[in-house]
Amino acid sequence: MRSLLPADTYVVINKTILNDSDRKVLTMLYQPIIGSISTNLYNTLCLNLDKNEFMSDEFTHHSLMVNNKISLEDILSAREKLEGIGLLKTFVKEKEDSNSYVYELYSPLSASEFFAHPILNIVLYNNVGKKEYERLVLYFKIPRVNLNGYEDITKSFNDVFSSVPSSSFVNNIVDIKEISKVGICLNYSFDYDMLITSFPKETINEKTFTKENKELIENLSYIYNLDTLEIKDLIINSLNDRLMIDKVELRKNARNYYQYQNNGKLPTLIYQNQPEYLRSPVGKDSKRAKMIYTFETVSPYNFLKGKYNGSKPTSRDLKLIVDLMVDVGLKPGVVNVLIDYALRVNNNKLNKNFIETIAGQWKRLNIETAEGAMNRASKESKNKKVKDTIYKKKDVTLPEWFDKENTKEEISKEEEDEVKNLLKDFS
Repeated sequence: MRSLLPADTYVVINKTILNDSDRKVLTMLYQPIIGSISTNLYNTLCLNLDKNEFMSDEFTHHSLMVNNKISLEDILSAREKLEGIGLLKTFVKEKEDSNSYVYELYSPLSASEFFAHPILNIVLYNNVGKKEYERLVLYFKIPRVNLNGYEDITKSFNDVFSSVPSSSFVNNIVDIKEISKVGICLNYSFDYDMLITSFPKETINEKTFTKENKELIENLSYIYNLDTLEIKDLIINSLNDRLMIDKVELRKNARNYYQYQNNGKLPTLIYQNQPEYLRSPVGKDSKRAKMIYTFETVSPYNFLKGKYNGSKPTSRDLKLIVDLMVDVGLKPGVVNVLIDYALRVNNNKLNKNFIETIAGQWKRLNIETAEGAMNRASKESKNKKVKDTIYKKKDVTLPEWFDKENTKEEISKEEEDEVKNLLKDFS
């Protein structure tokens, strides 16, 4: 590792546009993860820009030590945390007497992006605990306005402005400043050379560790907290006759190993609710609106548990839910809609092939909201081929929300009681 010296110089480059909201997110959401020293270092680098908004003067690391009253070791540790969480990029040029560094500053994620992030969200929760996490969510939560009964009269551009004739104008936009975010980079301590050489030559070939397979290995390692040696054993048990990694088998083996090591527990993703920024406005009293609220505020685990009348779901069904969230990447609210839909149209069975087909389609259509999933399912019902093969079976009971427009704002007493009973299943 390159040694950091007090005489080493650095220049700060501003790669983004920082605002007051970024400061709040940095302090309230990032600081519980990276610590106050890293937060102070980030703020100090911002202040180094001073009046020169884009690039700072040259400073020494000794100035950082003096101004922050911290050691070089603390500076290096804080810098690495900023790099790992996506707030800083570091470049170095070696010279004879000292080294020269360039620090590129990037914006933090927005609050909605942070709480929706599958990694940062969980790390924050684990660091601050349930009560503080809920307080933070409440702080950044925006009020939802019920626009029911209002008409959208917003003018479009061409309603207000006249058309402009074409000309020889060339839009030569280069290096215009914009908000830039790096995001976190999962750089695992995998030594692929060592991993590959540890296999007997006859067990692998040049296509065993493709780029896609490496990404899968890294994702599974993070989700299931596996080290390199554990991954190696799982890979050995996941090779097919052509010496290729069976990705389905590797996922299955990783999940089984995780559950064995954690007393049957599953990854925390299945216990998450729909992210706030993907929820519908509250305030409507229709039965459909209350169902949407249920889909959005109940985790897939608890939703499925409710379908089991409070009993623990079978391991097979739970594995299917994990696949939908980990492998397919569906949002919690969308998974709930899919569970409800699949159970009703398949005689209370979670048909794996049916669910995976629908899940793949919804993912390709980039469906991320519960209401969007409900609308898509209703639209599919109009497909004659699907109707003839599935939906018109005599024993099929479609969901209450299925193929219905949200035209009724008030619900009857019987419907109200039915919704309340439904909600009890998930309390």
